[in-house]
Amino acid sequence: MELADIRREYVKGGLRRDDLPADPLVLFEAWLKQAVDAQLPDPTAMTVATVDENGQPFQRIVLLKHFDEKGFVFYTNLGSRKAQQLKQNNKISLHFPWHMIERQVHITGVVEELSKREVLTYFSSRPKESQIAAWASKQSQRLTARQALEGKFFELKQKFLAGEVPLPTFWGGFRVKINSIEFWQGGEHRLHDRFLYHDKTEQWEIDRLAP
Repeated sequence: MELADIRREYVKGGLRRDDLPADPLVLFEAWLKQAVDAQLPDPTAMTVATVDENGQPFQRIVLLKHFDEKGFVFYTNLGSRKAQQLKQNNKISLHFPWHMIERQVHITGVVEELSKREVLTYFSSRPKESQIAAWASKQSQRLTARQALEGKFFELKQKFLAGEVPLPTFWGGFRVKINSIEFWQGGEHRLHDRFLYHDKTEQWEIDRLAP
């Protein structure tokens, strides 16, 4: 298998300057809806990139749970690697890889921790098994075997069998306040369309980028 020979053409359409709304969230919402309507697997899945104290980047997949003019929201264990790195360096990058519809969205920004009220509201809406899993997993910590994780989950499931699952003190979320957002639409002959929204004061500046 020659990896260099793996390629395809992008033929699903273009993106023109006249197509762009003044507010990038209007376009993001439209693209996300189209990703959902196209029945893409996990359309809200996004790559979250952070950097540790040595400048080493890390990436992982996280699910987007809400977005509005205030930013993009996701939840996590506050003891996790990403959460600890964001406490040291609040700069972040998000990436939505909607390959099947030949689109990508890339966001840069800074995070702020969500309030306990926001976290509790979302945590209470999760399925009970997911709530218990949040208690069972010490995210990013070394694990001797999967059986240890499953055993802890079963133990907690019995403990919370008849009642509500309380919000763990170590579980929370972040809001990404947008600095820039780029929309990428695949084009024929690798002539992709890229538009970058950035430097918002009273309104967003929009630049076309070379593919």
